[in-house]
Amino acid sequence: MTTDTPARLLQLLSLLQTPREWPGGELSDRLGVSRRTVRRDIDRLRELGYPVQATKGADGGYRLVAGKAMPPLVLDDEEAVAIAVGLRAGAGHALEGVDEASVRALAKLEQVLPSRLRRRVSTLQAATTPLTSGDGASIAPETLTVMASTVAGHERLRFAYRAKDGVDSRRVVEPYRLVSTGQRWYLVAYDLDRTDWRTFRVDRVSEPFATGARFAPRELPTGSAAEYLRQSMHRRQETYGIDVTFEAPASHIAARLPKWLGAPEELGDGRCRLRTTVGDAVEWMAVRLAMVDCEFTVREPEELVRCVRELGGRLSRAAGG
Repeated sequence: MTTDTPARLLQLLSLLQTPREWPGGELSDRLGVSRRTVRRDIDRLRELGYPVQATKGADGGYRLVAGKAMPPLVLDDEEAVAIAVGLRAGAGHALEGVDEASVRALAKLEQVLPSRLRRRVSTLQAATTPLTSGDGASIAPETLTVMASTVAGHERLRFAYRAKDGVDSRRVVEPYRLVSTGQRWYLVAYDLDRTDWRTFRVDRVSEPFATGARFAPRELPTGSAAEYLRQSMHRRQETYGIDVTFEAPASHIAARLPKWLGAPEELGDGRCRLRTTVGDAVEWMAVRLAMVDCEFTVREPEELVRCVRELGGRLSRAAGG
């Protein structure tokens, strides 16, 4: 229970900025106060200028009117547009370090942007091409924000999904968490039709729709969405172990390879070694190693050794060597 009124008001405002309607009883449970206190806090927010809309009914609901209020951090028009464009670009390409928290921030920011600024954001986004590593598929930011809002609000999600083999299906799930691997976004969710946990590549999702139906979150078998995704990917993919020695310190290599590959170990004399298990194509791994900007030796697997040798020869011939 939050007894400090200013802190409770900020917590309430944070909940209301999620693009959904909050029943009075659910707000009461989240804040640990009575429904009467919730109503008083709603009145205080209105006095501060936040347009909180109430709906009638047995449980009553509240939502923040879109486009008429900014979050506690006050931004001018240019700042709001710049932040939204930056978050959209990062979220759409699953850049390393841009995780679910950034997607939730984007969902909240777009919820309160006036329509004129939302148009500016969309126009600027359409007119620019971000320079990305190209390792992952591009995703519509709207898809991520819909998913993020259902995760935050414990709301069932419906969407169309195209599997790896091209088979299309319709899914209704209880979303648990969005996870970024640095290459792609994945949704970890409980599939109601299959009565089991599943992971979905977000770039294969279309027509996401928040159903409005609430659910009580289930306990994930592994306790961690990232760990569940890792185990799921290893079950589905043919993995192989790699062993590479670099003629550079571990800090140099760690800064130039995706974090999910693991940390290289120091060998001394300015050298380091990376041993890990991956499920990506050896061609992709060969290109990533070539981009590290130092000499290296591939020890295992033999498929990667051959691929690096062929890539080296191809690049040499392309340069006239």
